[in-house]
Amino acid sequence: MTQKDITFVADFLTEHFNEAPELYNRKGKYFNVERVGQYLKDEDDDLVSPPNTEGNQWFNFLKDSSHLKESPLLFPYYPEKSLHFVKRQMEGVIDQCLQKPADVIGKSVHQAVCMSLYKVSQSEDSTPQLFKLPFLWNDKTSNLHYVLFTMLENSISKIHILRRHTDTSRSVSNGILAVEFGNFLNNSINESSDSRCYSCLDAHFYDDETVTVVLKESVQQEGKERVLAQLPLS
Repeated sequence: MTQKDITFVADFLTEHFNEAPELYNRKGKYFNVERVGQYLKDEDDDLVSPPNTEGNQWFNFLKDSSHLKESPLLFPYYPEKSLHFVKRQMEGVIDQCLQKPADVIGKSVHQAVCMSLYKVSQSEDSTPQLFKLPFLWNDKTSNLHYVLFTMLENSISKIHILRRHTDTSRSVSNGILAVEFGNFLNNSINESSDSRCYSCLDAHFYDDETVTVVLKESVQQEGKERVLAQLPLS
């Protein structure tokens, strides 16, 4: 440590740890601790130097309001406790609020359909990521759910569209299909099929009838072309 470091620590101790005779009868520390640090201790003990709330407009407002004083909508204030204590209290309340909806929603969810998208060898140490860009869209007019996604490796130039009816008892035609971009942007039929092959970088629904995709050239060269395309679902 340099002399500057030692001086800094000494000044800190001198400023924040002065003797406090009024605290001698209390269990624990006999000195005034640094006022910010006491709020960050993960303890249930009362603060050594609690804040002075006298003149606080919010507390005065609550004190004068008979309706808000006992309102269950207001989170209780613990002026003698640290932030860790308050955080645990708030987490307990939030968990209690979310438990009932989680139980109700969980029991109402069931599997509507199961589709096998790909298979991997069980001997592989790690399963490769083949599923990418899942984007959800709900067409409220037609009561249809859509999922856009791409499959890596063997179908890099395709985007898959899964369509399901919101009423799980009903089915829709062409529940899942793939759109292959390939070389559809070639300027002429004379261009080779491999010269302008495109793959999908991203895809989102623009509205109920249109899908927006970002495409890139698949060739390994500098300055790959990027294309923003609007594709009608029809």
